[in-house]
Amino acid sequence: MKIHLQTPEDIRSQIWKELARASLDRHHEWRTPVLACADADGLPDARTVVLRQVDAVAAQLTFYTDSRSPKVAQLQAQASAMLVFWSARLSWQLRVRATCSVITSGPEVDTLWQGVSQSAAAGDYLSPWPPGAVLPPDSGTADATKANAPAPTHNLALLRAQVLQMDWLELSRDGHRRAQLSANTWEWLTP
Repeated sequence: MKIHLQTPEDIRSQIWKELARASLDRHHEWRTPVLACADADGLPDARTVVLRQVDAVAAQLTFYTDSRSPKVAQLQAQASAMLVFWSARLSWQLRVRATCSVITSGPEVDTLWQGVSQSAAAGDYLSPWPPGAVLPPDSGTADATKANAPAPTHNLALLRAQVLQMDWLELSRDGHRRAQLSANTWEWLTP
Protein backbone atom coordinates (compact mmCIF):
# COMPACT_ATOMS: atom_id res chain seq x y z
CA MET A 1 0.00 0.00 0.00
CA LYS A 2 1.39 3.34 -1.05
CA ILE A 3 1.96 5.91 1.67
CA HIS A 4 0.85 9.47 0.86
CA LEU A 5 2.25 11.78 3.48
CA GLN A 6 1.39 15.46 3.58
CA THR A 7 3.48 17.32 6.13
CA PRO A 8 7.26 17.74 6.18
CA GLU A 9 7.34 16.27 9.68
CA ASP A 10 5.48 13.15 8.54
CA ILE A 11 7.70 12.74 5.47
CA ARG A 12 10.92 13.21 7.48
CA SER A 13 9.74 10.69 10.08
CA GLN A 14 8.77 8.15 7.40
CA ILE A 15 12.13 8.51 5.63
CA TRP A 16 13.97 7.58 8.85
CA LYS A 17 11.50 4.73 9.54
CA GLU A 18 12.13 3.30 6.07
CA LEU A 19 15.90 3.58 6.53
CA ALA A 20 15.66 1.81 9.90
CA ARG A 21 13.52 -0.96 8.37
CA ALA A 22 16.01 -1.35 5.54
CA SER A 23 18.86 -1.92 7.98
CA LEU A 24 16.95 -4.88 9.46
CA ASP A 25 15.02 -6.29 6.47
CA ARG A 26 17.15 -8.03 3.84
CA HIS A 27 14.35 -7.58 1.28
CA HIS A 28 13.76 -3.86 1.77
CA GLU A 29 14.64 -1.96 -1.41
CA TRP A 30 16.66 0.62 0.54
CA ARG A 31 18.89 -2.12 2.02
CA THR A 32 21.37 -1.77 -0.84
CA PRO A 33 21.91 1.85 -1.87
CA VAL A 34 24.57 3.11 -4.26
CA LEU A 35 27.49 4.90 -2.59
CA ALA A 36 29.37 7.40 -4.76
CA CYS A 37 32.60 9.17 -3.89
CA ALA A 38 35.67 10.48 -5.71
CA ASP A 39 38.61 8.30 -6.71
CA ALA A 40 42.26 9.39 -6.53
CA ASP A 41 41.90 11.25 -9.85
CA GLY A 42 38.80 13.11 -8.64
CA LEU A 43 36.52 11.04 -10.87
CA PRO A 44 33.23 9.62 -9.59
CA ASP A 45 33.30 6.04 -8.36
CA ALA A 46 30.09 4.28 -7.35
CA ARG A 47 29.18 0.91 -5.91
CA THR A 48 26.36 -0.85 -4.08
CA VAL A 49 26.72 -1.14 -0.31
CA VAL A 50 24.60 -2.80 2.38
CA LEU A 51 22.93 -0.64 5.01
CA ARG A 52 23.64 -2.20 8.42
CA GLN A 53 22.68 0.34 11.10
CA VAL A 54 20.64 3.53 11.30
CA ASP A 55 20.69 6.13 14.04
CA ALA A 56 17.99 8.71 13.28
CA VAL A 57 18.79 10.81 16.36
CA ALA A 58 22.46 11.17 15.37
CA ALA A 59 21.56 11.21 11.63
CA GLN A 60 24.04 8.42 10.90
CA LEU A 61 24.03 5.43 8.55
CA THR A 62 26.51 2.58 8.98
CA PHE A 63 27.87 0.12 6.43
CA TYR A 64 30.43 -2.70 6.71
CA THR A 65 33.31 -3.06 4.27
CA ASP A 66 36.72 -4.62 3.78
CA SER A 67 39.31 -2.18 5.13
CA ARG A 68 41.40 -2.75 1.98
CA SER A 69 38.56 -1.78 -0.36
CA PRO A 70 39.27 1.15 -2.72
CA LYS A 71 36.34 3.04 -1.23
CA VAL A 72 38.09 3.12 2.16
CA ALA A 73 41.14 4.93 0.76
CA GLN A 74 38.86 7.19 -1.30
CA LEU A 75 36.79 8.21 1.72
CA GLN A 76 39.86 8.67 3.90
CA ALA A 77 41.24 11.07 1.28
CA GLN A 78 37.92 12.85 0.64
CA ALA A 79 35.13 12.17 3.14
CA SER A 80 32.28 13.59 1.02
CA ALA A 81 29.92 11.03 -0.45
CA MET A 82 26.47 10.60 -1.92
CA LEU A 83 24.14 7.67 -1.28
CA VAL A 84 21.23 6.96 -3.61
CA PHE A 85 18.25 4.85 -2.50
CA TRP A 86 15.31 3.82 -4.72
CA SER A 87 12.06 2.13 -3.69
CA ALA A 88 9.61 1.01 -6.37
CA ARG A 89 7.13 0.13 -3.62
CA LEU A 90 7.11 3.71 -2.33
CA SER A 91 8.01 5.35 -5.66
CA TRP A 92 10.63 7.25 -3.67
CA GLN A 93 14.15 8.22 -4.54
CA LEU A 94 16.34 9.43 -1.69
CA ARG A 95 19.71 11.04 -2.29
CA VAL A 96 21.78 11.50 0.84
CA ARG A 97 24.77 13.84 1.00
CA ALA A 98 27.08 12.68 3.78
CA THR A 99 30.50 12.90 5.30
CA CYS A 100 31.95 9.43 5.85
CA SER A 101 34.37 8.27 8.49
CA VAL A 102 36.13 4.92 8.37
CA ILE A 103 36.66 2.88 11.53
CA THR A 104 39.16 0.07 11.02
CA SER A 105 40.01 -0.88 14.60
CA GLY A 106 38.98 -0.42 18.20
CA PRO A 107 36.30 -1.73 20.53
CA GLU A 108 33.41 -1.09 18.13
CA VAL A 109 35.06 -3.09 15.32
CA ASP A 110 36.17 -5.82 17.76
CA THR A 111 32.64 -6.21 19.13
CA LEU A 112 31.15 -6.25 15.65
CA TRP A 113 33.70 -8.83 14.47
CA GLN A 114 32.68 -11.17 17.30
CA GLY A 115 29.21 -11.37 15.76
CA VAL A 116 30.26 -11.35 12.11
CA SER A 117 32.94 -14.01 12.68
CA GLN A 118 30.21 -16.50 13.62
CA SER A 119 28.23 -15.88 10.42
CA ALA A 120 28.54 -16.90 6.79
CA ALA A 121 29.62 -13.31 6.04
CA ALA A 122 32.92 -13.84 7.91
CA GLY A 123 34.58 -15.06 4.71
CA ASP A 124 33.94 -11.68 3.10
CA TYR A 125 36.41 -10.11 5.54
CA LEU A 126 38.96 -12.95 5.67
CA SER A 127 40.10 -13.02 2.04
CA PRO A 128 43.88 -12.89 1.75
CA TRP A 129 43.54 -10.47 -1.17
CA PRO A 130 41.89 -7.05 -1.19
CA PRO A 131 38.67 -6.50 -3.13
CA GLY A 132 39.37 -6.09 -6.83
CA ALA A 133 42.87 -7.61 -6.69
CA VAL A 134 43.99 -9.69 -9.64
CA LEU A 135 44.28 -13.29 -8.48
CA PRO A 136 47.41 -15.38 -9.11
CA PRO A 137 47.29 -17.38 -12.37
CA ASP A 138 47.02 -20.73 -10.55
CA SER A 139 44.02 -19.64 -8.47
CA GLY A 140 41.42 -21.32 -10.68
CA THR A 141 40.61 -23.80 -7.93
CA ALA A 142 39.80 -23.20 -4.30
CA ASP A 143 42.66 -25.47 -3.21
CA ALA A 144 45.23 -23.51 -5.23
CA THR A 145 43.90 -20.22 -3.85
CA LYS A 146 44.15 -21.47 -0.27
CA ALA A 147 47.62 -22.90 -0.81
CA ASN A 148 48.97 -19.54 -2.04
CA ALA A 149 47.15 -17.42 0.50
CA PRO A 150 48.71 -15.82 3.54
CA ALA A 151 47.17 -16.64 6.92
CA PRO A 152 43.79 -14.89 7.19
CA THR A 153 43.14 -11.98 9.52
CA HIS A 154 39.90 -10.09 9.42
CA ASN A 155 39.66 -6.87 7.46
CA LEU A 156 36.27 -5.69 8.69
CA ALA A 157 35.80 -1.94 8.81
CA LEU A 158 32.83 0.32 9.43
CA LEU A 159 31.81 3.19 7.19
CA ARG A 160 29.84 5.73 9.17
CA ALA A 161 27.95 8.24 7.06
CA GLN A 162 27.00 11.44 8.85
CA VAL A 163 23.92 12.69 6.99
CA LEU A 164 24.23 16.34 6.02
CA GLN A 165 21.32 16.70 3.62
CA MET A 166 18.64 14.60 1.97
CA ASP A 167 16.91 15.10 -1.36
CA TRP A 168 13.58 13.24 -1.35
CA LEU A 169 11.60 12.65 -4.55
CA GLU A 170 8.20 10.99 -4.72
CA LEU A 171 6.96 9.95 -8.14
CA SER A 172 3.19 9.92 -8.53
CA ARG A 173 0.57 10.03 -11.28
CA ASP A 174 -1.07 12.79 -9.26
CA GLY A 175 2.09 14.89 -9.46
CA HIS A 176 5.65 14.38 -8.33
CA ARG A 177 6.92 15.97 -5.11
CA ARG A 178 10.45 16.82 -4.13
CA ALA A 179 12.01 18.29 -1.03
CA GLN A 180 15.45 18.98 0.33
CA LEU A 181 15.95 18.54 4.04
CA SER A 182 18.69 18.70 6.62
CA ALA A 183 18.54 18.37 10.40
CA ASN A 184 16.81 21.73 10.82
CA THR A 185 15.60 22.73 7.38
CA TRP A 186 12.97 21.79 4.82
CA GLU A 187 12.48 23.22 1.33
CA TRP A 188 10.02 22.09 -1.30
CA LEU A 189 11.71 21.88 -4.70
CA THR A 190 10.50 21.61 -8.28
CA PRO A 191 10.56 17.89 -9.10
